[in-house]
Amino acid sequence: MKLSAKDKAFRTNKVSYMDFKLIEMDRVLTNLFARLKHSGAGSRLKAKPMAVEMYVEEFTDPKNQQQFQHFAQHQDTVKRWVETHLVDMVNRGKANEVVASPRPLHGNTYLFRNPKHCRDYGVSQQIYELLYYADKGHSAIEQLKQFFFAGVDANTGKYDGQIEVDVETQALLRLSDQVSSDAAETGDLQDRVEPLCLAAANILADDIIRLLVYKHYIPRTVMVDYIKTLLAFHLALYQLRIIKLLPALVKSKGHQAGDEAKCRIGLFVDVTQGQNAMTGQLAEASARLHFRRLPEFIKSYFAVKKLEEFAEYLSKKGRLSGSLSVKKMPVTALLRLLESPLQQERQLFFGQRNSALLDGSVSAAKDQESIPPEIQALASLGLDEFSTYNEILLYVQGNTIRSGAVKNLDSLMLKNKPGALLTQPQGTQAPRRFVLDSRLLEVLLQLAVLQPGGVQGFHTTQLRIDELLDWLQARYGLHIDRLPEDDDIADETINTRKVLRDNTLGFKKRLREIGFYHDLSDAYITQTVSPRYVIEEAVGA
Repeated sequence: MKLSAKDKAFRTNKVSYMDFKLIEMDRVLTNLFARLKHSGAGSRLKAKPMAVEMYVEEFTDPKNQQQFQHFAQHQDTVKRWVETHLVDMVNRGKANEVVASPRPLHGNTYLFRNPKHCRDYGVSQQIYELLYYADKGHSAIEQLKQFFFAGVDANTGKYDGQIEVDVETQALLRLSDQVSSDAAETGDLQDRVEPLCLAAANILADDIIRLLVYKHYIPRTVMVDYIKTLLAFHLALYQLRIIKLLPALVKSKGHQAGDEAKCRIGLFVDVTQGQNAMTGQLAEASARLHFRRLPEFIKSYFAVKKLEEFAEYLSKKGRLSGSLSVKKMPVTALLRLLESPLQQERQLFFGQRNSALLDGSVSAAKDQESIPPEIQALASLGLDEFSTYNEILLYVQGNTIRSGAVKNLDSLMLKNKPGALLTQPQGTQAPRRFVLDSRLLEVLLQLAVLQPGGVQGFHTTQLRIDELLDWLQARYGLHIDRLPEDDDIADETINTRKVLRDNTLGFKKRLREIGFYHDLSDAYITQTVSPRYVIEEAVGA
């Protein structure tokens, strides 16, 4: 069945800025740099298409020999260094490989990207807008900007040479002549709407502030990897939260927005590294539960988008009450258009949409006299016009959108990659399960051992294992020694309790392997997580 452009329209910023696409975090961070530079706006760039050969030519040019000594004598080595360490490639290793952007080591690297090949599908805007509305978001934005744009003159955009940076970053900062124009895409800022789950935005902002406390203790390249891992983790959690929340909002017609319980999620994570089959099965059941929410979420997403179009129709007719423009209407206000006072207008508007769909379906069918049986069955269910329209759209497009949403979640959870929250080790047909990869666990531990207070805003302290487990569960919904309360993934039995104990032992083993854990006895009070970098509460302490 062929749909018109207005019927196909699906995404709305009121739910999420992200398209359901495969995401690469290097490209997300590169585009986030532009938004940090332009106060939330994207970048409209005029620059030469960057290629590996251009980097090599720049670094081996005699005019730059003072900055890049002996590079000209080793061009093959320089080329391999550029390819493997300096740039992110699309189709790496293939005949059509091309540079997407330099590795996101410094804020100015966004100037050297190839915009066509460095797309982030709205993810950088999602991050910025979450921070923009968070309680500590403006502080987090400013601190990110200070960290990533270190050593660059705010007026000229040129490297000032005052701050020492690593060789890769210094090399990139010498390429500013390649950029002829960079302007802010201010249209990005017109449709700002508060995030559906503000609590998640607040945790993201606080975590960024916490992590950047370590900027003088952790090497810059390691810190950049930490930030990428943390952002991907929060984006994945946010998607899982709204996948659960949005259908509940639609069901209540927008009246449960303040219910934080609807925004809470629980993930049972296997931290035994696949050594315990039953633990893995529980983590698989937890992942399966979250992914099975996608069809209802997509249906609810369609509902919000089509109600947004309905609101625009009412606005043109002068029938939309209230002072807010349609662009500023939050999801909750749109969902209240489902209430009875607008029933007649709703039936008329979506009745016309259904008529157009069915007429188009007849003309597209081989038999000009009949409508495809699936569409005919949906039309004859006796639903109201809005529900019928939504069901038809879901039938035609739902599987394609769901496939994209699965890929999007997989990429945000860094499936099978360093920093992963999700693994699927035996191929695309095998079950997924929630895990805590060592890199992600390390980032979360660096945050967990920080306590407010001290000259730097935070100081490090030891944590008992039970305190750490409680913190991970309360802050992120990560369950290790207990089952998620709101998710029915298994019954509480003796066997289940043994599995939970084994998972806790696996967690302690992982902590010991990465150097955070010390146990002097079986008593919880002597089982502590110690900070890797000590930040004192007072100067000279």
